[in-house]
Amino acid sequence: MRRKIGAAYNSNEKVTFTVWAPLKNKVEVIFKDKPSVVLTKDLSGYWEKEVSGIPVGSYYKFRLDEKEDFPDPASRFQPLGVHSWSAIVNQNSYSWNDSSWKGIPLAQMVIYELHIGTFTSEGTFKAVISKLDHLLDLGINCIEILPISQFPGDRNWGYDGVYPFAAQESYGGPEGLKKMIDACHEKGVAVILDAVYNHIGPEGNYLSQFGPYFTDKYQTPWGAALNFDDKYSDEVRNFFLENTLMWLEEFHFDGLRLDAIHEIIDRGAKHLLKELSLEVDKLQQKTGKEYVLIAESDLNDIKIINPYEKGGFGLEGQWVDDFHHSLHTVLTSENEGYYMDYGKMEQLAKAFKQAFVYDGQYSHFRKRTVGNSPAGMEFSNFVVSIQNHDQIGNRLLGERLPKLISFEGLKLAAGTLFTSPFIPMLFMGEEFAEENPFQYFISHGDPDLVKAVQQGRKREFEYFNSQTKGDFSDPQARETFNDSKLNWAFKEEPTKNALFKYYKYLIQLKKKGAFNAFRTDKITTEVDEERKTLLVLSSADNKLMALFNFNNENEGMLLPEAAKSWELILASADKKWNGTYDFPSDFAGGEKISLPANSLIILKSRR
Repeated sequence: MRRKIGAAYNSNEKVTFTVWAPLKNKVEVIFKDKPSVVLTKDLSGYWEKEVSGIPVGSYYKFRLDEKEDFPDPASRFQPLGVHSWSAIVNQNSYSWNDSSWKGIPLAQMVIYELHIGTFTSEGTFKAVISKLDHLLDLGINCIEILPISQFPGDRNWGYDGVYPFAAQESYGGPEGLKKMIDACHEKGVAVILDAVYNHIGPEGNYLSQFGPYFTDKYQTPWGAALNFDDKYSDEVRNFFLENTLMWLEEFHFDGLRLDAIHEIIDRGAKHLLKELSLEVDKLQQKTGKEYVLIAESDLNDIKIINPYEKGGFGLEGQWVDDFHHSLHTVLTSENEGYYMDYGKMEQLAKAFKQAFVYDGQYSHFRKRTVGNSPAGMEFSNFVVSIQNHDQIGNRLLGERLPKLISFEGLKLAAGTLFTSPFIPMLFMGEEFAEENPFQYFISHGDPDLVKAVQQGRKREFEYFNSQTKGDFSDPQARETFNDSKLNWAFKEEPTKNALFKYYKYLIQLKKKGAFNAFRTDKITTEVDEERKTLLVLSSADNKLMALFNFNNENEGMLLPEAAKSWELILASADKKWNGTYDFPSDFAGGEKISLPANSLIILKSRR
């Protein structure tokens, strides 16, 4: 049974305060301008009481055992930062305009990942609204925003959040977030939130003061694991399940991207993720809206997306690192760190066909066997990208692909992304070859923590020796954050504008089903490792073919005789996309063609 937590504004300045603190003997709610009130404890360790005369905006904290005062762990708003007062909000005061909105199935999504603080110069929820017409013009129908739970200071990736229920104040707080989501829905754009349920940030994290939210049974990269299966874990699970339901029901999010679920450690009979998925199913039945849950996982384990009846967690989708790594290494020839496990054309072909490259293979980087077979899974279960916040921001210099490969290579990469049978995800600015980096940035207030982060980031690049030659950007410096903002003047540059139009055309083709013939197991691939070419052919009734040349030289390729005549759908090196070639509209089966360096062509059979 779910239990509401936090400060619930009822009506007429009446607020119900509920906080879990099972090991405390006395809990009071204290106010900035009125006497404190002692709460009443129940058998599960929740302290609760309705208090009158508490207007919206009132500041409050909880006093534990008459000693120390702390903000509400389930605070809905922290207007003065992570160490100060929590504020009362009326959760039901916003007047929504999206009553007809029912959501979008994952299978139909074209996802655009963005970071609120660097997507616009203003760095706010409100400013995102001003860019929605750009996204609509591009063809985006879903945005996925990096975490927005309250973090220290005014700049952060979001993974240092310490108040999971509070929308970041510097972005615009809960009211600004609701206005942004409402505006997105009015324009037909779904909104997914990146939610972090594997750890809590270090600065302003007072959860342990209230109860056993963490367990020493397991360790994660961030320290002790959240307590999802040890003593008192029922109420810790409730905390995060209530968080999910709040974002979906109260804020009208269309789903969650669940961060690094391999670090959500739960050995109980019902894994937290399965319980979360079941709760979202109930909400979907209640509201009639479509919700999606997407996992970030490096396990290559289909249990995450398998249905309940097959012993799975029932999530709708998961990110696929294998697709990114296979494509990135072929494009860049990088082979350090985890990239040592990739770099072959045959791996790219395998990723194109089934998402997972490691489906039971030995990984030399991890020094163990990784993954299981995705056979029988829907292609729409897998979300793929050629750039995302992790793969860019976790480079020493935060370089995007335009700094690593040619313009023709960018078009080749995008073509590979959209012709693949999976759900495409772009990273903000990718569509116009943004060259500004996306670097790791923080604004912590604790000097010792800042120093630890600075040193820790340097250690993270031990596996990438070639990257350490550059100048390390200080995560704490405001310039690091400012340098990571998008440059929206791309239309003034012909090459960038051409890439935007190219992306727009690819998305149109994707949404019209032009590449659906690749969404089948009836495709064959032919790879030439030495020449770095790949042919993908669908044997469905409407035959479709894609030819990829990842070589820096033109390569001759023989068109299959599966069709007598082939019609050109797209050629990335065409002059219309700022290439240097004119391509005919038709090709004959059996014809040998010269495929330009770092390019692709897509052909369909004429009836």
